[in-house]
Amino acid sequence: MAITDLGATELSAAIHGREVSCREVLSAYLDRIEEQNPAVNAIVSLRPHDELLAEAAACDEETAHGLSRGWMHGFPQAIKDLAETKGLCTTSGSRLLEHWVPDFDCLMVERMKSAGCIVIGKTNVPEFGLGSHTFNEVFGTTRNAFDHSRSAGGSSGGAAVALATHMLPVADGSDYMGSLRNPAAWNNVYGMRPSQGRVPSWPERDGYLAQLGTEGPMGRTVHDVAMLLGTLAGEHAAAPLSLPGRLDGLATVVQAREALAGDPAGTRIGWLGDLNGHLSMEPGILDHCLLALAALEELGCHVESTSFGMQPDRVWSAWLVWRHVLVAAALGTLASDPARRQMMKPEVLWEVDNGDRVTATQFAEAAVERTSFHTRIVDLFDRFDALAMPSAQVWPFDASERWPQHIGEREMDTYHRWMEATIYATFAGLPAISVPVGFDDRGLPMGMQLIGRPRGDIALLRLARAYEMTVTARNTRRMT
Repeated sequence: MAITDLGATELSAAIHGREVSCREVLSAYLDRIEEQNPAVNAIVSLRPHDELLAEAAACDEETAHGLSRGWMHGFPQAIKDLAETKGLCTTSGSRLLEHWVPDFDCLMVERMKSAGCIVIGKTNVPEFGLGSHTFNEVFGTTRNAFDHSRSAGGSSGGAAVALATHMLPVADGSDYMGSLRNPAAWNNVYGMRPSQGRVPSWPERDGYLAQLGTEGPMGRTVHDVAMLLGTLAGEHAAAPLSLPGRLDGLATVVQAREALAGDPAGTRIGWLGDLNGHLSMEPGILDHCLLALAALEELGCHVESTSFGMQPDRVWSAWLVWRHVLVAAALGTLASDPARRQMMKPEVLWEVDNGDRVTATQFAEAAVERTSFHTRIVDLFDRFDALAMPSAQVWPFDASERWPQHIGEREMDTYHRWMEATIYATFAGLPAISVPVGFDDRGLPMGMQLIGRPRGDIALLRLARAYEMTVTARNTRRMT
């Protein structure tokens, strides 16, 4: 088996067992990037090969003396281009930041480096991470791993494609409005949005309100996702809403394997579907998800249709207020400069301008609606152990489009309305993982969200792992 075909946990075992050297690993991945990346444009700001190989050689020297930095010792890792990386451009996909080189690592990068990874470059994102289609004026468009004419999703689109094309062993990303889940679904990998506060973010302008977004893991297996989550998770003193402690059950490969083991028989799953017709869906998506649920039923799970008992339009309206306000708070200063404003995409300006118009009363009312929704959806866990719904409402669309204008006969009234299915886990702060559910007759992938109890990250991963064991050849098609 080629080095780049190993899963992340398998690669870790091979490195620590001295079956392969870190230099061999890095060389194999650099060759893979040279072969695959020109067609998909997933990895950007790649560092010089000689620098990277020197770092790999240093890792080999440590291994030779019985030393290890952690389970990611010698791993090549490309960081999502929204996350600050010391000495390496962090552009956020914006021409305004295309030459910005931070002099520090953000907490996520610090933790992965402490676990042993070698940062080789960045993964591409939409401008400022807004929109689930990875294109920008700095690096261009990232292409779907299975059909290069189609969108990769986003905002972790570069990460998902790099993972699916075996240019990375495991990938980091972040999720606001499905930014880990949507691209995972469209590239046939696993992407997890952790519980709110599970993976703290630092530095952060606002440590109290800006909790809709969170960093998290992607992998080609659930075990790999779990291992990276264990690396990223844990309380941080500078992040006031971070959850206390760490996910100790995911501290080592062996512990993670034990934590994910278990019989799912008796697990109760609530199927939210298209919210009783509220969400427009392209043909075939619900059918693929139902087949995935049937696989879980064969394992002894009980699946029942349900709803959260609150008008989805109320949730959407409150969501828009929160999103407008938080985007405006983050980017409003840039947008207020006429020269800089001309360099920002219309979707960003739409969010900022609407945020500027929100009153304190409107924001307070939206917070009340969010609280009401949280109560309704958490109440469902008196009856269910997990909830399920599609990860996306459309199949990967033409990469030349900015965003889908219609789903069937329904016009999309915002640039992100077609991603509405992803907001519910986010708004309630619940853990959610996108699992692959197969391909349509065009060879395009799709995924389904499994949504867990509050702070139930490990239990959710355990269910996803049980599902993964049922995945057949139709879910493991290789990319073009």
